[in-house]
Amino acid sequence: MIELYGMGSPNVLKIVLMLEELELPYRFKHVHVWRGEQFSEAFQMLNPNSKVPVLIDPDGPGGEPYSVFESGAILIYLAEKTGKLLPAQSTERYDILQWLMIQLTGIGPMFGQHVHFSKFEPDVSDYARSRYTSEAIRLIELVEARLSTKAYLGGAQYSIADVATYPWMAILEFLGLASERYTHLARWLGEIAQRPAAQRLVEMTKQIQAEGAASRAQATPDDYDRIFGRGRYARKP
Repeated sequence: MIELYGMGSPNVLKIVLMLEELELPYRFKHVHVWRGEQFSEAFQMLNPNSKVPVLIDPDGPGGEPYSVFESGAILIYLAEKTGKLLPAQSTERYDILQWLMIQLTGIGPMFGQHVHFSKFEPDVSDYARSRYTSEAIRLIELVEARLSTKAYLGGAQYSIADVATYPWMAILEFLGLASERYTHLARWLGEIAQRPAAQRLVEMTKQIQAEGAASRAQATPDDYDRIFGRGRYARKP
């Protein structure tokens, strides 16, 4: 059975959604990131970058167990393993990959910075808060424009680009970035929310985030410094 190491962030939840879409049996293994488990030697053997998610497939290439880290790599791996949600050839494949990259290099990092500077750093400068909020909104507008001309991000068909982006766009209200003017985005969100896999994701998310909240409640100030790379964990040139 596939094992997925993670916690309740959108970067992990998109892999949960992918596994649910593919109806692959999997076991979720919670990594208590607020307590620094991702920095352990055991976890770094799975991912030297000390990040979740990590997927372990007991039936990898050649029938051997295989470990995959980085969410985009995991999505592509699963799509190619099953032959679903990413065409093997055609221009549509590259359209999908382009919009997947926008999530990986834009939406994820910029939304993450928006969350950090709006919720975890009370003394942040107005410039930092404005910079990442503005960039997050620009990316939402980009997705809105794309969905005004296409049914899905990759084109006519639901794909890994949608799987990757959905968990981020589904939390715009929590992020303080929701707006009624995003009508095409609302249509897309509503359609995906009706998919059985997305409905199962909701239930999984409740369980995952409940465990994460309990773990975070036990985190010390030093744990926070380590996860954010500040204080004695800050690196200098």
